[in-house]
Amino acid sequence: MKSKILIVDDSGLARRLTRKILEEFGFEVDEASDGAQGLERYVLEQHDLVILDVVMHGMQGLDVLAKFKQLNPKLPVIILTADIQRSTRDQAKAGGASAILNKPVNKEQLGEMLSLIQSGGDAWN
Repeated sequence: MKSKILIVDDSGLARRLTRKILEEFGFEVDEASDGAQGLERYVLEQHDLVILDVVMHGMQGLDVLAKFKQLNPKLPVIILTADIQRSTRDQAKAGGASAILNKPVNKEQLGEMLSLIQSGGDAWN
């Protein structure tokens, strides 16, 4: 059975690029264009992993991360963002994100991160 991944990002281009990579890796992919829609989709579909943007219209990504962790503390969430501030990285880690990667998405980095998370490794080292 394929792992199901949810991409939550308000950029249609970012979602399409990330989806293309994930589908090449063999994952089943779902998308949401904002935090509220992402949470709703997760409740309905119970995805295995979430890829989440930080800066979005409506709910900000770190607030959405907190809600995902309330729903499922063990849910792996990868933050994918153009925000390179150290404070954002620290907040994502403190909020329970599994990893943080910079946009634009890099196929090799994302693949390595997914493998590490699926094997139970620590992506923050």
